[in-house]
Amino acid sequence: MEYSKIISVTGLSGLYELVTSKADGAVVRSLEDKSSKFVSSRVHNFSHLESIEVYTVKDNTVLAEVFKAIKESKEPIPDAKADGKALKNYFEKVFPDLDFERVYASDMKKIISWYKILTENNIEIKDKAEDEEDTSTGSVIEEIKNETPVPQEGSEKNSK
Repeated sequence: MEYSKIISVTGLSGLYELVTSKADGAVVRSLEDKSSKFVSSRVHNFSHLESIEVYTVKDNTVLAEVFKAIKESKEPIPDAKADGKALKNYFEKVFPDLDFERVYASDMKKIISWYKILTENNIEIKDKAEDEEDTSTGSVIEEIKNETPVPQEGSEKNSK
């Protein structure tokens, strides 16, 4: 399962893998109970995790950066049902750049629960920049391999 295919669906808890999209919605698979279902785009909105940004005191950052900070931290991860003060204390240690005036306790709870779902499903967290680097490096190498050699100036015979 790829991080780029993981979405959040408004009105539904948890995270989902985008199986296929249609004009009027999408077929999604729950990461928690592995059930698949059709979700109408008339009722729900879809957000790819890799496109979600978090308010910080500097420039906004992608959610993957927050997940990586959680992963690298030695702090024990609080329960997603912890009170707002405990969550704020945790994020002050793990990711102090968060703008705590605009990132609410409910947002922090969602970040913690999503992180736990991703780790339970062994999904490698990548942001778009990393993903593009991986694919672009491979395509450049393939282009180099497929190029026809350019003749050297001295190797051509004069046809005079």
